[in-house]
Amino acid sequence: MAWPLLVMASVAAAVLLVGCSRSGAQDGHASGPPPAPVTIETVALADVPVTYEYVGQTAGSREVEVRARVGGILQQRNFSEGVAVRKGQSLYSLDAAPFQAALNRADADLAAVDARAGQAARTLARLKPLWEAKAVSQREYDDAASAEQIARADVKGAQARRAEAALNLGYAKVEAPINGVAGRSQVSEGTLVAGPETLLTTLVQTNPIKLRFGLADTDQQHWRSESASGALKLPAGEAFDVELKLADGSLYARKGKVVFSDTRISGTTGTIEAEAEVPNPDGVLKPGQFVRVRLLGASRPKAVKVPTRAVLEGPQGKFVYVAADGKAMPKPVQVGDQLADGWIIRSGLAAGDPVIVDGMARIFFPGAPVQVGAPAQSGGAPAAPAASAAKPAASK
Repeated sequence: MAWPLLVMASVAAAVLLVGCSRSGAQDGHASGPPPAPVTIETVALADVPVTYEYVGQTAGSREVEVRARVGGILQQRNFSEGVAVRKGQSLYSLDAAPFQAALNRADADLAAVDARAGQAARTLARLKPLWEAKAVSQREYDDAASAEQIARADVKGAQARRAEAALNLGYAKVEAPINGVAGRSQVSEGTLVAGPETLLTTLVQTNPIKLRFGLADTDQQHWRSESASGALKLPAGEAFDVELKLADGSLYARKGKVVFSDTRISGTTGTIEAEAEVPNPDGVLKPGQFVRVRLLGASRPKAVKVPTRAVLEGPQGKFVYVAADGKAMPKPVQVGDQLADGWIIRSGLAAGDPVIVDGMARIFFPGAPVQVGAPAQSGGAPAAPAASAAKPAASK
C-alpha cells in the first residue's frame, strides 16, 4: 500500500512545480541574473592640462662668502648667526688703529709734496720772465720746469696713497654684500684675520629661493615629438610654471617659474639640470630641503580622458566597458599619461562613446546585460543607478 501512495505524491509534486514554473514565466520573471546597474560617462574631447613631477632640492638664489679685504685683529662680531641681515650692514669690525695711522701718514706725505709742488711752481714762475729776457740760461729754466712737473707727479702719487689708506680704513668694517641670512661665524673675537684668505661667514639669499631638479632626457624628447605632431601643447619657450609639494604632501602656497635649463646632459644620470625660482617671503622653504617639483602649463588639445576606475586590465591589455544596446561590451584602448584623476586615452575611444565608470564589479562576462543609471558627473561622486520598479506577482 505504501509504494502506490509514494508514487502518487511524487507525480503530484512534479505537476505542481511545472505549473508554478509556467505561471512564473507567464508573469514575466526571466531566468538568469538581473541586469547590472551601471553608471556611464559620455566621452567628450577637451583640452586636458598635463603635469610633470620630479624630485628637486631647494637652494639659496644667491650664496656669498664673506671675507675681509684687509688683514688685522678681529675686534667685534656685529650680527647674530642665522638671522637675516641687510645689504651694507656691518658684520665684523677689525682693529682700525693701524689703518688710521697709515691714513695719517698719507695725509702728512700729501701735505709735504703739495708744499714742494707749490715751491717748484713759484720758482718756475720767477724764472720765466728772466728766461724770456735772456737773463738766465736755458738750462736753469729747463731744470725749474722739470722740477715743477716732478712735484706735480709726486702730488698725484701721494693722493693715490692717501686714497688707498682711506680704503683700508673703510675695509676694517666688513659689511654684508647682499640681503640674506647669515650663517655660522667661522672666526671669533681676537682672531688674526689674514685678509681675503680667511672665510668669515656665508650669506644665503632665500627670497626668492632656487629649485634644482633633473629633467629626464627622454621626457624632453617626447615633449618635442608630441609637440611637433600636435598631441601636446607646451608653454612658450618651455617656461613651465612650478608648483611645490612638500614632504608632508601639502602644496606650497606660492608658485614659481622655470628660469634655466642646461644644454648638457649628465653622463651619469641621463638628466638635464634645470632651475626654477619661487617666492619665499616668509622663509618657509629652507636651503637643502627636498620637495616634489610639479611642472604646469602643458596641455593635450582635444584629448580623451576617462576616470582611472573605468580602465581595466585584461589578458590582451587595457580595456574599458561601453554600454551598447543594454549590454556591456569591452573595448581595447591604448592609454597615455596617467593623471591624478584619470587616464589619457590615445586610441580606442571616440567622442560620444558611453563608457561605464561604475558597476563593473557586477559585469561577470562580456556582453552581460546592464541597466544604465544617471550619467556620472565629471570629477564628482558617481551617480546612483536608477531603481527598477518591481512588478507584483499575480496571486493564484
